[in-house]
Amino acid sequence: MNRFKTLFSTPIALVVNILLVYISFMLCRLVFVWENLSYFPDLAFGKLWEMSKGGLVFDTSAIMYLNVLWIVLLLFPLHFKECRPYQLAIKCLYMVVNLIAIGVNLVDTVYFQYSGRRTTASVFSQFANEDNLAGIFGIEMIRHWYLVLLFFAFAYFLWRCYLTPRVEPKGRLVPYYLLNTSVLLIATPFVIFGMRGGIGRDVRPITISNANQYVDRPAEAAIVLNTPFSIFRTFGKKPFVNPHYFEDEAAMEAIYTPLHQPADSVQFRPKNVVVLVVESFGKEYIGSLNPRLEEGGTYKGYTPFLDSLIQHSMTWEYTFANGQQSIDGLPSILSGIPRFIEPFFLTPASLNKLSGIGSELQKKGYYTAFFHGARNGSMGFQAYARSVGYPNYFGREDYNNEADFDGNWAIWDEEFLQYYADKMSEFPEPFSTGIFTASSHHPYVIPERYKEIYPEENLPIQKCVRYTDNALRLFFENAAKQPWFHNTLFVITADHTNQSDHQEYMTDAGRYGVPIIFYTPDGELQGHQMSIAQQIDIMPTVLGYLGYDQPFVSFGNNLLDTPEENTFAVNHNNGIYQYFKGEYMLQFDGQKTTAIYAFKLDRLLKDNLLGTDIPSQAQMEQELKAIIQQYMARMNGDRMTAEE
Repeated sequence: MNRFKTLFSTPIALVVNILLVYISFMLCRLVFVWENLSYFPDLAFGKLWEMSKGGLVFDTSAIMYLNVLWIVLLLFPLHFKECRPYQLAIKCLYMVVNLIAIGVNLVDTVYFQYSGRRTTASVFSQFANEDNLAGIFGIEMIRHWYLVLLFFAFAYFLWRCYLTPRVEPKGRLVPYYLLNTSVLLIATPFVIFGMRGGIGRDVRPITISNANQYVDRPAEAAIVLNTPFSIFRTFGKKPFVNPHYFEDEAAMEAIYTPLHQPADSVQFRPKNVVVLVVESFGKEYIGSLNPRLEEGGTYKGYTPFLDSLIQHSMTWEYTFANGQQSIDGLPSILSGIPRFIEPFFLTPASLNKLSGIGSELQKKGYYTAFFHGARNGSMGFQAYARSVGYPNYFGREDYNNEADFDGNWAIWDEEFLQYYADKMSEFPEPFSTGIFTASSHHPYVIPERYKEIYPEENLPIQKCVRYTDNALRLFFENAAKQPWFHNTLFVITADHTNQSDHQEYMTDAGRYGVPIIFYTPDGELQGHQMSIAQQIDIMPTVLGYLGYDQPFVSFGNNLLDTPEENTFAVNHNNGIYQYFKGEYMLQFDGQKTTAIYAFKLDRLLKDNLLGTDIPSQAQMEQELKAIIQQYMARMNGDRMTAEE
C-alpha cells in the first residue's frame, strides 16, 4: 500500500495543487463581484452562477499558461529530482506564479472602477513613463487593506494546502519511469487544450471577446474573465484586423467615410481655439445637463460654474466619450479617432501620419501648444501632442514650482489653469491650444485650504469636481481680462467618466456620458441641441465652425451642419461595439448584433429589443460595419490624413 501511495503521489499532487489554484481564481471572481456590485445592478445568483461556469474556461487557460513550467518540472521523469530540495524549489515556483496571478486579479478588482474592463497587456505601455505608481499603489493598499489581508490569506492557503509528492526511494526505476512518462504524456494535450480553451482542430484559441457569450451586458464580461488571461491573450497581438465586411470599397464609402471635404463656398475665420479636457468630469456631475436625473428635478450636481457657463453655450442632449481611459480621450478629442480594441497611441498605428486640430490649423499659420501639469512624458501625452500638431508642450517642469505639486500626479488645477491663461497671452494669434487637467483624478485629493470648503460627500471624487469647477471659474475670470479672449472658441469636455452614484450612469451607455460644451464669448454658439454628440465630433465641429477649407480625416461629424437624425456615437465596450443613432443603441460583437435598446426612453437599458423587428437595425448594422472597416483599413494602411 505504501509503495502504491508513493508511486501515485505525483499525479495526485498535480490534481490537488491545480485544484487549489482553481479555487483561488473563483474566490477572486467572487471578491471582484462583491467589490464592484454597484456596477452590476441586475446581477442575480443564477446569472452569476452561469457566468462563473463560463469563467472556468478562461480560468483554465490562464492556470495552464501560469503553471505549465511547474507541471513539466513536477512530472518530468528524472529520478534524481525525487529529493526534498527539488520539491521545495518547484513549490516556491508554484507559489510565485500563482500569487502574482492572484495579486493582479485583486488589483484589477479596484482598477476596474476606473477602466471599466479587465486590464490587458497595454497597461505596461500605458504607465511606462510614470514615476508615481508606488505612491498610488500605497494609497490604494491602505484604502483597500482588506484586499491586502486577503492576498496574504491566499498565500497561507496555497502554502499550507500544497501537496508535496512523496519522495520516491531509489530502486524502483521501471515503475517510476513508466508511470511518470505516462502521466506527462496524458497531461500534455490537456494542458494544450486548456490553454486554447477547447478541444479539436476547429477550435480557435479563445480570446477576450469570447466572454461575451456568457453575459447580457458587455461590462459583465469582466466577471467571466480573469486578469492573467486578459494580459496573456493581448501580448503581441495585432489590434487592428480588417474584417472585410465590404469587398467593394466604393459601396463602403457610399455608406460612410471619415474623409471630410469642405464646400467650395466656406470662408475661413482665424479665431483662437482653446480645448479644455477636464479629468474624469462625467456628465453625471453637471446639474444643468441632468434635469431628470432625480425625481422632481431636484438634482443640482457639483459644478455651479459650469452650470452658469452652459446657459451661454451650445450643448447636446446625448453626449458620449469614445473610450473609458485618459489615453482614449485625447486622440478622440483632438484627432477624431475613437478607441477600438486597444488605446490608439499604444498601438503601432500611432506612428502613422495623423490629422488633428493642431496640425490642420498649423496650415493656416496658427501657433499651437498643449499643456498638462504632470511630468513631461506622462501618459505619453507629449509624444502624442507633437504627432498631431502641438510641438510646443508645457508641463510640470515648465511650470517650475514644486510647491504647487499635488504630491501624486500633477500641478494643482487652480494654479496650472492660471498659468495656462497667462501663458496664452504670450502667444501670437491666432493660436490653438489644449490642456488636460489632473486634480479630479484618483486618489481624489484637494489642497489643504479647500478641505473645509469642499468636504467629503457621497463619493470621493465629488469634492474634487467642486474644486476643479471653481478652478475653471477662476480660469475664465482671468481669461476674460486677456486681449485674446473675445476672439476665442472654447471647447470643454472630459476624457472619460468616473465614480457614479446614479444607476443611469452605470449602464453600458451611461459609463460613456461626458459633457461636450462649445462656448464663444460673443454668444454666437448657444442652445441645447437634441442631437447625439461624441468626442470624435469635436475636431470636425471646430474646423467647421472656423470655416476650414481643406480636406481632413476624422471619424466624427461636424455637429453644426449634420441633421439631428444623422448624428451618431460609437465606442468599444469589452469586445462589443456600441452604436448610437436615432432612438437606438446597437451592440455588435463584430459578427452579429447581440442587443438593441431604445436608449433615450429606456435609460437603464432594461429591455433588449433584439428580435422585435426594429426597422432601423439593418441600416445601423451596415453603417457600423462601414465605420469599423474604414477604421481598421486606414489604421493598417497609414491613411489617417487626407494626403493619401
